[in-house]
Order: sequence, then C-alpha cells, then structure tokens
Amino acid sequence: MTFRWSLGNHENFALQIADATNFYITEKNRNDIKNGSILRLTTSPYQTAVQLHERIQSSSMDAKLEALKDLANASRDITFAQEFINLDGISLLTQMVESGTDFGDLLSFTLTAFVELMDHGIVSWDTFSVAFIKKIASYVNKSAMDTAVLQRSLAILESMVLNSQDLYHKVAQEITIGQLIPHLQGTDQDIQTYTIAVINALFLKAPEEKRQVRMHAQYFHTLLSFIIFTMHPTPINDEMAHQLYVLQVLTFNLLEDRMMTKMDPQDQAQRDIIFELRRIAFDVECEPNSGSIEKRKSMYTRDYKKLGFINHVNPAVDFTQIPPGMLALDNMLYFARHHQDAYIRIVLENSSREDKHECPFGRSSIELTKMLCEILKVGELPSENCHDFHPMFFTHDRSFEEFFCICIQLLNKTWKEMRATSEDFNKVMQVVREQIMRALTLKPNSLDQFKSRLQNLSYTEILKIRQSERMNQEDFQSRPILELREKIQPEIMELIKQQRLNRLCEGTCFRKISSRRRQDKFWYCRLSPNHKVLHYGDLEESPQGEVPHDSLQDKLPVADIKAVITGKDCPHMKEKGALKQNKEVLELAFSVLYESDEYLNFIAPDKHEYCVWTDGLNALLGKEMTSDYTKSDMDTLLSMEMKLRLLDLENIQIPEAPPPIPKEPSNYDFVYDCN
Repeated sequence: MTFRWSLGNHENFALQIADATNFYITEKNRNDIKNGSILRLTTSPYQTAVQLHERIQSSSMDAKLEALKDLANASRDITFAQEFINLDGISLLTQMVESGTDFGDLLSFTLTAFVELMDHGIVSWDTFSVAFIKKIASYVNKSAMDTAVLQRSLAILESMVLNSQDLYHKVAQEITIGQLIPHLQGTDQDIQTYTIAVINALFLKAPEEKRQVRMHAQYFHTLLSFIIFTMHPTPINDEMAHQLYVLQVLTFNLLEDRMMTKMDPQDQAQRDIIFELRRIAFDVECEPNSGSIEKRKSMYTRDYKKLGFINHVNPAVDFTQIPPGMLALDNMLYFARHHQDAYIRIVLENSSREDKHECPFGRSSIELTKMLCEILKVGELPSENCHDFHPMFFTHDRSFEEFFCICIQLLNKTWKEMRATSEDFNKVMQVVREQIMRALTLKPNSLDQFKSRLQNLSYTEILKIRQSERMNQEDFQSRPILELREKIQPEIMELIKQQRLNRLCEGTCFRKISSRRRQDKFWYCRLSPNHKVLHYGDLEESPQGEVPHDSLQDKLPVADIKAVITGKDCPHMKEKGALKQNKEVLELAFSVLYESDEYLNFIAPDKHEYCVWTDGLNALLGKEMTSDYTKSDMDTLLSMEMKLRLLDLENIQIPEAPPPIPKEPSNYDFVYDCN
C-alpha cells in the first residue's frame, strides 16, 4: 500500500470507519467490522491528537473554535482519547476552563470534549482541583447561561458526585438544591433532565449523618408534577423518564428509616399512637381514668381485638417485625386522621360482625404496607436500566400515605367480594397485589385516576382477566387443542364425580338450626360404599372423625330420591322465621326430596362442603354437577392434563388442520410376511 500510494512512515496513518462515528480500526475492534463497511485512510490517532493539541491553543478564535469542534467529535473514540490524554490534554482543557477567557461556543465545545474524554473512564475524577469545580458550578448558578454550556456543566457535576465521595462534598459546598430549581422551571427538557440527574446524584451520595439533605425530596413533588404534566407538550423521553424514576426511588427511600425502625413496646410516644387509633375508632377519651386496672386492661384487649391486631394484649409487638416496622403504624395513623370516616367505617363494620368474615384492620395494614414497599421497591437503589416511574407519586406531598389509604379500602372491598375468612388472608392479599399491579401498569397520572382504575378491577373482573389470559397463553382456541380438550373433558368430569362420591362416603357433620338460633345440636350423614343408601342420625356433639354406619339409625335409599333443592326453595328456609336467616345460612342450605313429598334438610358447615354434597347428590341422580367448586376443579385439572399431554410439543407450531391422508399404495408387497 505504501509503495503504491508513495506513502512513507506508515505508522503515521491508520484506518477509520467512514460513518458518523469515525472510529479508528484497531486489533481490538477489527473483528467487529461488518462486510461492506467503507474504510477511510487517515492520519493516526497519535498524529491527530498532536495536531489538535496544538490547534486548540491557536491565537485565532476561528481556528481555535474549529479545532475544539474536531476535538469534541474525535474524543468519542477511545483510541484517540487515549492518545490525547497521554499528551496531558485533560489538564490543558481544565486550564482553559479555569482561565475563564472562553465563552459561548468556545466554552461549549471545550466542555463537550472534556465530557467525552472523561466518559471513557481513563482518568480518575479525584484529580480535579477546587478551582475547576467552582468554575463549573458558577456556570450552573448563573441565572442566564448558554444552554449548551449549562447542559455540559450539569453533566460534569453529576459525574463528579457519582464517581467520587470526596468530590461530592466539594460540589455540595458550591451548589445547593435551591440554585438548581430555576433550571427545572424552564422549557428545555434536556436541561430539566440533567438537573434532575444532579439532584438524584446529590441525594444518592448524601452520607447517612446528613439525611436531612435527602429530606428535600418531598419538596419536589408539586414542582415536578407541574413540569411533567403542564410544561411538556410532547411525551417524556427515556432519559427524563429514567431520571424521574431515580428521583421517585430516592423519595421512597425516605420511608426506609421508618420501614426499618422496630417499635419499642416501652416507648410511650409510640404507644400513644396506638391509643390514638383506639380513641378515633371507638371515641373512648374518658375511659383510661375510669374503673380498676383490670377493667381497663379488659377494655383495651377488647378494643385491640376489634382493631384487628394480632397481639390483643400489647399491639406494639405487631410492629417489631421489619419490614414494615413503624411505617405501617404511620400509615394507619395517617388514614385514621385524614380519612376518619372511612377508617371508622372499616373498623366498626368488621368488629361488629358475628361470623368469621371480619377483615382484621391491624393485620391487613401491616401486611399491606409490607406489600406496597415490595411493589414500589422502597429502600432499594435505583436501577440504571429502569425507566419505570409512576407520575402519580409526584402529585401529593404525602403520596405514599395516600396510596396506602386507597389500597387499604380496596383490600376491605375485595375481602367482602371474596367472602373471605381469616384462613383466606393470603389469597386476598394475592388478589389485592394483582389489582394494584394492573392499575399501576396503566401509569395513572394522579392518585384519583389510580383509584378510578381500581374500581374497574373488582375480584370478579380479576377472575375474568385471569381466565382470558390463560386461554390466550395456552392457545386453547386452535382447532386441534379444542378437539383434545373435548376428548379429555369427560375423563376429568368422571374423576371429579368419583371424588365427590368418595367424600359423601366419608360423611359430614351438619348443624341443626332451631327457632332460637342455637347451634349446639348436630347430625351426621354419609353415603354407603355401594352408593345405594344414605345413612344419617343425630349426635350429641361434633365428632372428631368418621362416624360408622351402625351408629346411624336412619336410612334413605338413593333410589327414592326425587330431586335436590337449594337455597330459598328449601322447606326449612320457608318456615316461620326464615326471613331472619342471614344470607350465609341461605347460601349453605339444601334439601333432598324423596317419596311422599318428604324432605331431608341440610345446612352445610361451609361453602366447600355445600358444593361437595350438592355435586355428589346430583351425580347420584345422573344430573350435572354445576357448583363453582366443580368449575374450578375442572379448569385446574383440565389445564394440568392439557399441559402434560402437550409437553412434548413445546415450541412446536401446531397446525390448524390435520395433514392430508396419502393415497393408497398400488400394492402391499412391503407388508411383512409372518409365514
């Protein structure tokens, strides 16, 4: 090449990729060159660095400006950057900045080149002087500054704070949050992005002994809300979204102290908060000084039980678990004071119930707070790759507490929709988590909008969404899958039928409801192993296990059964005083009609037993099993069986139609002759 082009000193030349990057070709990156790439023969990185090092010191302003432009562009290449830095180019640039003689475009391209060179991580940030830091900070503190200079200065300050704890202290002395706020109020989105990045860096690197600095994050809620929703006619870009996400996480980190603070049962100030919750709920201001100590303890225990605490004697013990620690108690107090009517309604509504369906407010609040911290990553550091911020948390000064207030009311509503008991607590929390996550996915712009989204995500709607997603995920709509489903379904139904009949053979203890609503009398019913006879009889007390056939005096042949009646159509629900029966008893009632219009009346102990017995009796009569329990079992077992049968076909495209049947062969000579 040198001979053909008459070029001497080949070490002074190099190849560049002829595109917007202009990167030099080296041994490290030459394998990355794609076929068809155009290469350019140019001066070597060292020669280019030497030339630019001389040109940027030119006395001619025009020549100097052109040199700085070329330097800013070339500095993106790490090969050139290494050569320029070896010539002490970083020191030259910092001296030019410290001198203060450059301004406008000259200063802008100087800072641009500096940022590009430092981004390669070759030079440590700890090497820069206080004079340089003060000069960069002065560009940020000025009310009127060239946009490009301001942007580069903010980028430099962010990198200084993030890459050096020592520089954090120096930068924090030169610039304050108040001096950054005017840049947020401008119209340039890039400036706002870099400003938030500096704020995030200052909050992130603030030492533990200066946590009050981080507390300034609360101040930005209203201001950032104004920026996000009012001043941007176009959608927020990814970089702005990421910086807002970081600020959101740092703001949530302010809650970390309370989340990791364990309640001291001996701390009177903390115990006073629990007393305040009791006072607001039950209006008992005058009680603490009335009666004996034992009587007051009894009243406290009663009220703490109504409030739904796990420990009725000393509720402070409930808040010793971290997380959520004292944060849960803070949320409960905020809810009680700022949404008093809703708080009192939830507490009294659940504490006055006689059945097992009360929703414990205290336990629910503690577990909900813990769950919200997990969802919002409270206490976790921001991720560099995440842009998933929630704008609604910038619209209220106490956004997390308001978020909790909305969710605790949602939890109580979902609890009632699911007719849950204490045994269903974890199931309810799973549904509530799904409701919250689905509402947050829609990125509501305000807490009110989030609340309205939740209204469309009832428990019934969640079940529909789950079913729809399951159907789509498993591709149950294709013809071969539907045919397989129809083939399997009778087998699954027969399996469910056998399970129901086996349960009837084991038998169940039922309670008797008298006119006085006493529930201390029992009777037992079971199906014979040959499925021919129902054996039943009265019991003195609830049995611990199965009751043998010979101890049950009465019998009812299955052949004599005419029908199974449920709900309000049952004769024992039509008797005198039936209107006084609560809805729960009505939903658990069923009767067996047999010869001479006589009935055998049942009150199932729970919904599960009700479904088992009505399904089993209908199966004995050759009728369909239509309970919700059967539908749930059918969906579960059918889904499992389908997955097992399709396991070998994973990642294989299933055709919509079967392959064509080939023509018959002309002869069958290929058939093996057994003789």
